[in-house]
Amino acid sequence: MNIQENISLKNYNTFGIDVNAKRFVSIESVYELQQLLKKEKDVFLVSGGSNMLLTSDIEKLVVHINIQGISIDKEDENHVYLTVNAGENWHDFVLWTISQDYGGIENLSLIPGNVGTCPIQNIGAYGVEVKDVITKVEAIEIESRKLVSFSNKECDFGYRNSIFKNEAKGKYIITSVSFQLTKKNHQLNTYYGAIETELASKNITNPTIKDVSDAVIAIRQSKLPDPKEIGNSGSFFKNPVISQKHFNKLQEEYSDIPSYKVSETEVKVPAGWLIEKSGFKGKRFGDYGVHEKQALVLVNYGNASGKEIYQLAQKIQRTIKEKFGIDLEIEVNVI
Repeated sequence: MNIQENISLKNYNTFGIDVNAKRFVSIESVYELQQLLKKEKDVFLVSGGSNMLLTSDIEKLVVHINIQGISIDKEDENHVYLTVNAGENWHDFVLWTISQDYGGIENLSLIPGNVGTCPIQNIGAYGVEVKDVITKVEAIEIESRKLVSFSNKECDFGYRNSIFKNEAKGKYIITSVSFQLTKKNHQLNTYYGAIETELASKNITNPTIKDVSDAVIAIRQSKLPDPKEIGNSGSFFKNPVISQKHFNKLQEEYSDIPSYKVSETEVKVPAGWLIEKSGFKGKRFGDYGVHEKQALVLVNYGNASGKEIYQLAQKIQRTIKEKFGIDLEIEVNVI
C-alpha cells in the first residue's frame, strides 16, 4: 500500500478537472481497505470518477477503489448469479456478460464509471435500471471495518437514488455488487428511446442481447461525447417529475413538450428538452459549455474549472425555474 503525495486527479474523473489530491492511495483488495481504515477513517473515495464534479483540491486522503474480479456464485437452467468487484469498469462488464450470453444489462451499455458506483445512483438507461438485476451489495462499514451485505430491498432503490445517497452516505465503501442475469429467454426492452428505430435501420427484426447493446452504443455515441475526448459526466441533471396539473398548464403554452407517465397524478419531463428550449444547447463559454448534441450534458473542452461548470449548472437551474416553474435537480455529485 503506497500513499503518494500531491497527485493530480485529472485522470481520475471523467470531467477531466485538474485538482490536486494532497495524499492518494490505490486499493486493490478488501483486506487492504480494512487495514487502511484502521489508521484513516476520514477519506475521499474515487472509483471510475464518472459521477462527480470536483470544484477544489482534496485535503482528505483520496482512496482509489481498484478491486478487480468477476466470479460466478451459482447458476441454474435459467439464471446465472455473479459477484463483481467494485473496481471493474462497468461497460467492460456489460460487454463480458453479452459475450457469455447473459441478459439483463444490455440496455446499460456504454455508461461510464465502475461497478462499485452503479448501485449508488441506481444507474439506468433506455427503460432499464440496475436495481432490476442487483441481488445484493457488499460494503465495508467505515467505522467498524466490517464487511456487511445489503439485500436489494435494503438498498432502498429509487429513481437515480439509493440508501447510499441518503442515510448510508459516507458510512460505507462498496466493495462488490452481485447480479442475477438470464441465460435464456432474455426479456428484451427495445421500446424506449430510439432502440427500435436503430434496429430497424439495420433490418433486425428478431434482436439478440448483442443487437440491443450495439443499438444502445450507436445511439449513445451519436448523442453523447466520449469523456476521453471531451470531459463530461454524462447526464448532469435528473429528469424532473411534476404533477399532471402542472404539466397540463405547461402544455397550453408548449404544445410540443414531451412527457412520460409516472402515475395517475405525475409525469416525467425530459430535462434535456427543458434546457434546449431555454437556449442552452450547444452554448460554449470559454473552455466549458453545454454539449451541441445533448443538452443534458455539460462539458469541459480542455481546462475548465469545476467551479465554472457548477456556476453554469446553477444558471441553467435558475432559468428553468423562471421559465417553467420546475426545480431541476443535479444528478452529479458536486464536491
